[in-house]
Parts: sequence; C-alpha cells; structure tokens
Amino acid sequence: MDKNTCLTCTLLLLLVGLLGCSQRTPGNPNLVIIYMDDLGYGDVSAYGSGTLSTPNIDKLASEGLRFTSGYCTSATCTPSRYGMLTGQYPWRNKRAAILAGDAPLLIDPGQPTLPKMLAENGYKTAVIGKWHLGIGDGNVDWNREIELTPNAVGFDYSYVMAATNDRVPTVYVENHKVAGLNPGDPLQVSYKENFKGEPTGRDNPELLKLKWHHGHDCSVWNGISRIGYQKGGKSAMWIDEDMADNFLKRVLNYIEENQNEPFFLYYALQQPHVPRTPHPRFVGATGMGPRGDSIAEGDWCVGQVMAKLKELNLDRNTLVIFSSDNGPVLNDGYYDEAVEKIGGHTPSGPFRGGKYSLFNAGTNVPLITWWPGQIEPGISDALVCQIDFMDSIASYLGLKNTGPDSENVLDALLGKSSVGRTDLVLEASRNVAYRLGDYLMIPPYEGLAVQANVNIETGLGPEYQLYDIGSDRGQVKNLAAEMPGKLNELKDGLAARLGTK
Repeated sequence: MDKNTCLTCTLLLLLVGLLGCSQRTPGNPNLVIIYMDDLGYGDVSAYGSGTLSTPNIDKLASEGLRFTSGYCTSATCTPSRYGMLTGQYPWRNKRAAILAGDAPLLIDPGQPTLPKMLAENGYKTAVIGKWHLGIGDGNVDWNREIELTPNAVGFDYSYVMAATNDRVPTVYVENHKVAGLNPGDPLQVSYKENFKGEPTGRDNPELLKLKWHHGHDCSVWNGISRIGYQKGGKSAMWIDEDMADNFLKRVLNYIEENQNEPFFLYYALQQPHVPRTPHPRFVGATGMGPRGDSIAEGDWCVGQVMAKLKELNLDRNTLVIFSSDNGPVLNDGYYDEAVEKIGGHTPSGPFRGGKYSLFNAGTNVPLITWWPGQIEPGISDALVCQIDFMDSIASYLGLKNTGPDSENVLDALLGKSSVGRTDLVLEASRNVAYRLGDYLMIPPYEGLAVQANVNIETGLGPEYQLYDIGSDRGQVKNLAAEMPGKLNELKDGLAARLGTK
C-alpha cells in the first residue's frame, strides 16, 4: 500500500469515528429534567449555605449556570409538577392540590403539555420516578390495564410510583399496568376505610421500623405506615431502600437505548421526601440522619446520569435542567431525626419559610441549566420559573408555544441574557403571593402563621406584606406601610395576572 492510499484510509477512518461520536445536529438536542423532591435552596452546597456536601450537583453547577432566582410555581409537589409540565399556573386548575394516591389524572389528555409538544415533533419521551399527578379516572382497578397514566399526556414510556412514597399503593406503574403484579393476589386500595384484618401504624406500632409523627398511620408495608389503605398485591410492592437504584437503572437504560434519537427524559427522584429510606450504603454518609443521607443518595444518582451522558458522547447535545418541586421540610410525618440532627445546616439557605409557605423559601429552589458548548458556566440572577420551560423549549425548536402562562426565557436559561421574566405568581395551599422585580408581596390571609406539625412559617397574616428580596433575602422587614406606591403597583400587577382587575 502506497503512502497516499494509507493517508486516505486514515482520514476515512477518522471521519467515520467523528460521525459516530456526533450522530445528530445540535439543533435537535436531548432534554433531561432532573427533579428532586423537597430539596431546599440551601441543601445544595453550590449555593453556599448549610453544611451538606453535594459534589455531583455542585459539579453540574460549576459546569453550567446556577440561578439565584429560580422558582417552581407552588410550595407543594402536585401543583408544582402540574405547572412545569403544562406551562399553566396551577391555581387555574381547582384540582391542582396535593392528591391522594388513587386520585384521577389531573392533566386533561387534551391539554397541551411539554412531553406532548416534544413527542409531536420527533422526540421520544419518558417519565421515570415520582408522578403524583393522578392516575386513572377516579375508580382505578389496579389489577387491569389502566388507561389514564402519564402516557395519556405525552409520555411514550412511564415507570412511576402513582403518588408519593408515603402514600398507597406502594407499587410501581409501568406504562398502563402495575409492574410485577400477581393476578392471584389482587391489589385493593382505599382512601376511605381500612380493609378488614389489615394492620395499621396506628393500631400496630410493633410492626414499624420507622415511627409515624402525624398523618401517616394507615397501612403498613416494609415496616412503614403510610397515608391510605391497601390490601394484597404483595409481589408488586416496592422495597423503599431499593427505590433509588430501581429508578436509576431504568433511567440509565433509557438513555442508552435512545442515544441515537432525540429524547426528553423527566427523571423525578423521590429524595428527600418522606419516608426517607436511603440504601444501606448511604446510611451515615452525612451525620444528619436519613434526610441528609437521602440527599447524598440523590446527589450520587445525579452523578451517575451525568456520567452516562458523557460516556455516550451525548453531553454536548443535551440540555440538562436540575431543580426541585418545592422548598424544604424537616419533620414531614415521621420521626427520622431530621430535626434533631440538623446541626448548623440551613435547608432554606438565606430565605424564610419552606415547604407549604408563601415566604420565599417555599418556591425559590435550586435551579441549574447545563449544556456544554451552549451554556457558559456562571451564576444568573435572572427571574426564571419552571413554568417557562415549555415556551422556552418551544422557542429553541421553532415551535409555537401552547402553555398559557409559560414565557420565553430561553436566553436567560442559556445564559445569553441576564433578564428573565418580570413578574411571577406564586402559590401555597391555594393562597397566592406575587413577585415583581425584586419585590415580593403577600396579601392578607386568615390562617395559622406557623404550621404546627412541620414547624414552618406559612406567610399568612392579617395585613399586606411587602419585601425587597434583593436586599432583604430573609424577609425581615415588611415595607408595606412605608412604600404604599410600590405596594399598590404589586396589588395591581397581581390583580391583572389573576384577572380580577
């Protein structure tokens, strides 16, 4: 073989190798949303608060864009997830509140959604992890094919828990069926009354390895009592300590199997939602008990996903968005030493409140975007919200937005602009607050100032509250009385958004 032929062969082999590493154009990026559960702004060490270490999430932040004013729409999980997937404020839907495990599908199958938009434009779509947006029509037979699952709202593949890990049924639903169910041992579920002869946490404390504190005293499985009642279905029941590995395995397999076509993956981790049951290899990792250890477990899961994307050379063609569904909570129904072992850690970071709260910590959550070659590493103070993912992704792909409240903040999410949206309506337990620029207003509401069971300030009070979040992140000084003009501006803005002006 002569020298020229040798050179030609070498160049051809090099070209083939390069094509194999980049099989799609950058105009068709994958989208991966990694969504943790009850993770506070201060729970991510990249945000500079608290004492927990989250090295994998920190790496994501150091290589991507970390937002200081990244918001979910609501201070609780169901409405927050609804807003992200539909591009619609959850308070517009009267049913968008924390759902029971047998609640009917919250999203109308005819409603525009982020996965549906992407599926209609050539994407494979999957949700793996926590769902909590309802399943079925309100009268589910768990032993038959279930029509109304996440697949009805745009997901090609779904492998989820029906609601939360502290609610029955404690089974996984894959596409339209309960995974691993033995027809000879049918699953029954009720949120009204217990099944005869079935033990409960309330009546059978000797069966528990994790003692309930409030509201979690019904059916017992795996040594943990839950909300709601169930009977049968033993072959399909999950083991809580294996849940993270179970979900992660399917996430990694999905990425591997779909690496040659554009995909949207919504990976909804259960950590650090109660009951906090980290795998034994993470127990004791933080010294903060199960809550801290489950965050360490979730951080490891994030690292595994990022490693898989890089292993398959998908990193430069994948937009990863990391966030949380709402702010943090310590005691949320079980005695698990979250309060006793918190030490100097500050889950809410510099903010006031937490889960269930109209104060800023309820909805100002960790939010990081990552896309090598497209997003320059840094920190952004732009006001962005998960509700805007739909319009922003639509804009990038040249599609028409169909999320009624979603706004195009694509340039902010990609770090090409320091400006996001101008205002935002926030919600907690059907009450709303309003952010305009650096100011946050909470209207007068009746109710408890502190939610006793979880020991979190709700933000409710008899008078208007106005805070300058820019200079007073802890919401210490109420400016309503001394800034009537600004207060009226926010009143008018909220009224316009609510359609009451």
